[in-house]
Amino acid sequence: MSAVEAKLAELGLTLPDVVPPLAAYQPAVQSGPYVFTAGQLPMVDGKLPVTGKVGAEVTPEEAKDLARICALNALAAVKSVAGDLDRVARVVKVVGFVASAADFTGPAGRPQRRQRAARRGPGREGRPRAERGRRGGAAAGRAGGGRDPGGADPAVGPPAGR
Repeated sequence: MSAVEAKLAELGLTLPDVVPPLAAYQPAVQSGPYVFTAGQLPMVDGKLPVTGKVGAEVTPEEAKDLARICALNALAAVKSVAGDLDRVARVVKVVGFVASAADFTGPAGRPQRRQRAARRGPGREGRPRAERGRRGGAAAGRAGGGRDPGGADPAVGPPAGR
């Protein structure tokens, strides 16, 4: 079991099986040293546990649980191409979409909270900011500053096809 999965287990969480795509996309693909995910819906056993908009058919508490399922599905997709979550050096960007009722004024920070949690990662809580690296975002770099001369990258290992 990887250190990341051990940390998830401490939190009472387990990685699900990778959710098969519902359209013409792959749940995760590796391009060079990066892994990109797509289409991470809160699927459980091949079904959406609840549908609707937050503030109407879906409560904020249910939405929080559904966001957690999406995050776990994304991690499972990453593991399916990276092989081991311990090979992931950094989460560069998290994008989340929440459908809410027109009159819903509750907290909208669920995707942002997932991104902050992903940035911290296992074992990063007590480290000074300088040791944790730059803030996340689309332009964030990889740990180790890039590729080594042998073509491997510390972010997720050797590029595809090698």
